[in-house]
Amino acid sequence: MKLAQIAEKVGGKLKGDGEIEIEGAAGLEEAKAGQISFLASPKYKQFLESTQASAVILPISEENNLKIPTIQHPNPYYAFARAVGLFHPEKREFPAAVHPTAIIGQQVKLGKNVYIGPYCVIEDQVEIKDNCTIQAGCFIGQKSQLAEEVYLYPRVTIYHDCVIGQRVIIHSGVVIGSDGFGFAFEKGKYHKIPQIGNVIIEDEVEIGANCTIDRAALGTTRIGRGTKLDNLVHVGHSVEIGENAILVAQVGISGSTKIGRQVTLAGQAGLVGHINIGDFVTVGAQAGVTKSIPAHTTVSGYPAREHRKAKRIEACLSNLPDYVERIKVLEKEIAKLKKLR
Repeated sequence: MKLAQIAEKVGGKLKGDGEIEIEGAAGLEEAKAGQISFLASPKYKQFLESTQASAVILPISEENNLKIPTIQHPNPYYAFARAVGLFHPEKREFPAAVHPTAIIGQQVKLGKNVYIGPYCVIEDQVEIKDNCTIQAGCFIGQKSQLAEEVYLYPRVTIYHDCVIGQRVIIHSGVVIGSDGFGFAFEKGKYHKIPQIGNVIIEDEVEIGANCTIDRAALGTTRIGRGTKLDNLVHVGHSVEIGENAILVAQVGISGSTKIGRQVTLAGQAGLVGHINIGDFVTVGAQAGVTKSIPAHTTVSGYPAREHRKAKRIEACLSNLPDYVERIKVLEKEIAKLKKLR
C-alpha cells in the first residue's frame, strides 16, 4: 500500500514521498525497510534517527529533519493503530454458517450472516442479530440477546437473560451473568440469596479474557458504552459502570458500586461495595478504595487517598526507620537531662 493511501486513511498530513510502498508496521526499534512506525512518547525520540522504518507517524507539534517521509497526526498512537489495522485485520472473519455440532434450542432467532462454531450451545429463545460471530465452545443462555456485529472468541459463557450490545468483543473464558455473591446468615449457616437480575453490556464494549461479570441480585449489572476491560477483571452484582471507562487487569469491584464516565482503574485496584466513583476519576494500581470518590480526582495507595497526599505519606513511611533511630537518640538525651535535675 502506498504511503499516501495510508495518510489518507488515518487522517494525517503527509510530508515527503507518498509513492513509497508500505508492507507492514512495527515499533521504532524493530521496524525494517518497507514498514511504518510511530512516535507518541518523547522518551522514544532517540530512536527516530536510527530507525530503519520507511516512514514514521509523528505528532503535529514534532519538528523534524528526518530523511524519511512522515505522517503528522494529532494522535499518533491512534493513527498507528489504524495503520496496523490496514495490514492486520482486527478479527478473523468466518463465513455465515451454523456448524453441525452446534446445539440450537427452540425459538432461536438468527440474523443474517451469523457464524456459530463447533460445539456451541444456544439455548431456547435466544436472539442473535446480523453479522455476529460465535466461535467454538460458546454457551448462550435462554432468552439472551446479541445485537449486531457481536464477536465472541472461543469458550465464552453468557448466562440467561443477558443483553449484549452492538460491536461488543468478548474474549475467551469470559463468564457473563453468573450469580452475584449474596448470602444471608441465619441459624449458624449461610443461605443463598436468589440473584434474579441480569447483565447489560452496552455498545462497543471490549471484555478481556477470563473476566467475570455477575448478574444483579435485583435489576441490572451494567457496563457502559465504549468501556474496555482488560483480562481477569471481576465486576460484582448490581455494579454500574459509565461510558468509556478503562479497567486494567485484576481489578475487582464489589457489589452495587457505581462508577462514572471515563474512569480509569489501574491494575489490581480493589473497590468495596455500595460506593460512588465520580466521572473522570483515576485510581492507581493496587489501590484499595474504601469510600466514594468525587469527580476529577486521582487516588492511590491503601486506603486510597488523593494521590499527592498518598505520595507524601509514602515518603514519610520510607523514612520511618531513620525517624525511629533519631527518636531513640532523643530519648537517651532526654534521659540524661532528667538525671541532671
